[in-house]
This record gives sequence, structure tokens and C-alpha cells, in this order.
Amino acid sequence: MYEVFADLHVHIGRSKSGKPIKITAARSLNFENIAKECVERKGIGVVGIIDCASPYVIEDIEEFLQNGEAYEIPDGGIVYKNKVCIILGSEIETSEINDQGKTGSAHNLCYFPTLKDIKAFSKEMSNHIHNMTLSSQRANISAYELVDIVEKYNGILIPAHAFTPHKSFYGNCTDRLSKIFKEKFDKIFAIELGLSSDTFLADTISELETRSFLTNSDAHSLPKIAREYNKILVEDISFKEFIKALKAEDGRKIVANYGLDPKLGKYHRTYCETCEKNVEGVAPVTTCPDCDSKNITMGVFDRIEMIKDKNKTKSPENRPPYIYQVPLTFIPGLGAKTIDKLLNHFETEMNILHKLSKDDLEAITNAKIANTIMLAREGKLKIQAGGGGVYGKVTTT
Repeated sequence: MYEVFADLHVHIGRSKSGKPIKITAARSLNFENIAKECVERKGIGVVGIIDCASPYVIEDIEEFLQNGEAYEIPDGGIVYKNKVCIILGSEIETSEINDQGKTGSAHNLCYFPTLKDIKAFSKEMSNHIHNMTLSSQRANISAYELVDIVEKYNGILIPAHAFTPHKSFYGNCTDRLSKIFKEKFDKIFAIELGLSSDTFLADTISELETRSFLTNSDAHSLPKIAREYNKILVEDISFKEFIKALKAEDGRKIVANYGLDPKLGKYHRTYCETCEKNVEGVAPVTTCPDCDSKNITMGVFDRIEMIKDKNKTKSPENRPPYIYQVPLTFIPGLGAKTIDKLLNHFETEMNILHKLSKDDLEAITNAKIANTIMLAREGKLKIQAGGGGVYGKVTTT
């Protein structure tokens, strides 16, 4: 058994031939480049690429497997250069009826063991989605229906960024997942927290005590891969082992979740669209105190305060620690050239964030940057909260 880092939510911007997949993602984000980035710069051992149901991406995967450096394995997944296992996934937007009886929508992460499985899933979902070539397209079915289709093709379903104000179950549809999945709720054994939440917030909702938590990047560019990630204990890198870690079976487990301080997320606090600023005050804030407007985007912190059923966070004993991690791209004064210099010397971002001493870092950069990286590692940097679609900021003063 050994520990590996895993990021299970990475988008594809364009196919290798330049066809659009995720419109808002970088053109350089294609299947092959993601695999290379994980091996050569990030140090990620398991990566979930969640646009693999697009027919254009399926074509790229088939070509990728022909180059000899990548191959499918019997336990599921595609292994590249014997260093990273790629889990084939699809992000599907489902049509929901929210607690007020109005139309809602939520994103679901669906993962599959083989290319054959996700090809069959793609074919079936083309009956429910207008354009399967594009990422995160809306399906004309609910998650309650989707979970059966995913299971039919040997996959699993995990609610994506579960608390964000747009396109999520808790943020946009319901105060309890059990209302959505009903008797199928036992099939949902993990949720993705999202950039604006963490374990301490999520564990104020009692129905999640028996669910695993994932922290993933939701990367829309190569540098954003592994801005949030997980450390898992497995016997090897494969789909089968990933599932066992999620379920804490046979000694496999999630060892730790590494994520941004929720204040750095784009939707941590309520944002007034009229005043164009975060609304300060005791959560939950539902009306702007400055202009009395209800034209707000509710923050994740505020939403959880509204729907929680535990006054204090009490995580289950087997809950892995949530470790606040500031990615290199968020660290003040650390530009692209300096990051490249560090990577040239120390190989991967995981090495820089987890293993190197202050002296090692100072030898390549300078005392100020080395000290800032160490403060980030220790969770001691000051943070200005984000909201309304704008990330929070890290400061050194």
C-alpha cells in the first residue's frame, strides 16, 4: 500500500484538433496535455478527466492509446507512463425540481472504469442531451434517473461542487440530498465539496456523516490542476482502487483532503449584485443591508448556515483531516517564471508544496518567497474572502 495524490475534476477545453469541449476552459486543456501535466509538473497519481463522454474526446483517447505510452488496465483506468492513472468521467447537468417546486439544476460527476463503458454511456446520454460534444450539458432527466444509467455502465455518481450557488444540489435545489435521491441515496457514497466549502462546514449537515468528501480542482486551465486534491492510500493506481479508497474498503482510504481555505473560493460569502460587493454580516445574509435588495448571489457559507442541522461541527472519527493548501499560483509574488524555475529544479508542484525545506526553496528563489510558501503550507497567510464569482485573495500582511 502507498499514498498518491488525486485530483478527480479536470476539464477539457478543446479536442486535440481544436474542437470546443468546455467553452470557458483553456485551449491547451486536451486529454494528452492533462496527462503530461500531471506527470511532468504536478505529481498527481490519479486524475479524473470529466469530459470524456464527448465523442471528440473519445476519438482523442483512442488515438492516445495508440502511441504506446498509455494503456488500459484490467481494474479500470488508463495508465500513462506508469505514473498517472486517468479515470474517465463525465460531468452531467441534471434537471431537478427544487424544494420550492421550481425548476433547478445540478452538476453530477460520473466516473467509469473503461473506455467501452463511457462510450456506451455517451451513446445512451445522447438521447437525453442535445449536444454531447460539449461539456456539462443539461440533460432532460433528473439525478434520480441518472444514477441508474451510470450504474448500468459500471460507473459511480458523485454530486459536484455540492454547495455552490449555481448548478449544485445544496446550493440550487434542496436542503437534503436524500430528498433528491430518495431510496437510492445509499448509492451516493461521496460528494465533492467545491472550492468555497470545506469539511468543517459540510459536517454541520448530519446526512453527510456517512459520506466521503472529495476536494478537487475543477480545473479550467493546466496551471489550475491540483489547486485542490486528495491524498489516497491504495495498493495500485486504478479505478477499482479509487473506488475502494472512497468507500474505505480493505484498508484503502482517503488519507487527507487538501483544499483552499473556503474564503478563497468564488462564492464563499453572499454577494449583492446591485451594490457589486460582498455583503458582510452574520450569516445567513439574504438581503443586502445597504440597499435592501434581494438581488443577491448567496454565498456557500451563508447557505450552509441556513440549511445545517448541527450547531457545532462534529466530524465522524474516520473523517480524514482537511488541510488548507494554497496553490503556487495563488501565492503573492510568485510569478510564472519563478514557478517554472522551481519546477525545473524540484520536478513537481507536490514536491514543492509538501516536501522541500525552507532552505531548499530559498536556494532557488529568495528568502521572502520561501517564507511565504512555508506560511502557506502552515495555513498562516491572511485571506480576503471571495464572492459573486470573484476569487478571494491571499495577502502577506
